[in-house]
Amino acid sequence: MVTSVPAAMFVTSRESFMSDPARPARPPLADILFFNLTRGAALLVLVLLTAIIISLVHGSWDSLTHFGASFLLSPSWDPVAQNFGAWRPIQGTLITSFIALLIGVPISFGIALFLTELSPLWLRRPLGIAIELLAGIPSIIYGIWGLFVVAPILMEGKELTWLGITIPPIQPWLTEVTSGIPVIGPLFDGPPFGIGMFTAGLILAIMVIPYIASVMRDVFEVVPPMLKESAYGLGATTWEVVWNVVLPYTKTGVVGGIMLGLGRALGETMAVTFVIGNSYDSIDSLFHAGNSIASILANEFAEASDALHYGALIEMGLILFLITFVVLALSKLLLLRLQKGEGSHS
Repeated sequence: MVTSVPAAMFVTSRESFMSDPARPARPPLADILFFNLTRGAALLVLVLLTAIIISLVHGSWDSLTHFGASFLLSPSWDPVAQNFGAWRPIQGTLITSFIALLIGVPISFGIALFLTELSPLWLRRPLGIAIELLAGIPSIIYGIWGLFVVAPILMEGKELTWLGITIPPIQPWLTEVTSGIPVIGPLFDGPPFGIGMFTAGLILAIMVIPYIASVMRDVFEVVPPMLKESAYGLGATTWEVVWNVVLPYTKTGVVGGIMLGLGRALGETMAVTFVIGNSYDSIDSLFHAGNSIASILANEFAEASDALHYGALIEMGLILFLITFVVLALSKLLLLRLQKGEGSHS
């Protein structure tokens, strides 16, 4: 015999739940303090970001009102004539950052792949530490090394007698090899001075490799071993496992590491200043000297003697801030699109 029980006995009202003496009527003081402290820390980031934007706009107001939108596309930079334009530094910043990623991303991917899939266990830890130590070298050391070591090698080569090898002059070799090739040939045409856009991009590539490689290695290591072992069990090669299993599983982290390296390349100052040439002439090839936004700020900020020159330099900083913001926003949209497409082809 089944005895019916009124349904009301199983209904717990909000009032009776909140009036239960076993539960506190409100969160304890520690929870309230913790919530407000974390919320304050999050709001502090927004406050600092807003303050930076306001200060940049305020400092560059003279230049913004005097030149307007033409400042972005003007190639002129003449402090004597009070005529300033940002096009050449913007062009140099984008070119050197693109070269850095073009060289650094494949090398970083190879390093991460070797450390996680191919390297013997006894070599992984010391090699990983060595890669990470490269990120701790000050940028001015990279700049001095690039100016006195890398630039002469690119221009005229070097004989390493203690190793018994000779490094050929790389820039003349690139000019000779690419001569006559459409589009590519003009990029490597020009006098091999050693310094210039190509050297700056190469130094930036060396600087961003530790960041990208470390992030890639860390995300590759979080792939469940069962997924890789299943692919190997089906007869897949190491490359097939990496391309079809590891990269799809970690694509968000890989893109994030690349964006981290790009942010580093866009804002680098001292290393680029040493090797880019600091010239305001037109950039006809990658071997020509040029300028970047960061290098022009490092060279001229202490020498700005009038309000318009000072405002133009601050506006250059504002443009660099906006470029970085746009790059990060586009990378975030790319990550959202990748996450949205997960599982659509399964």
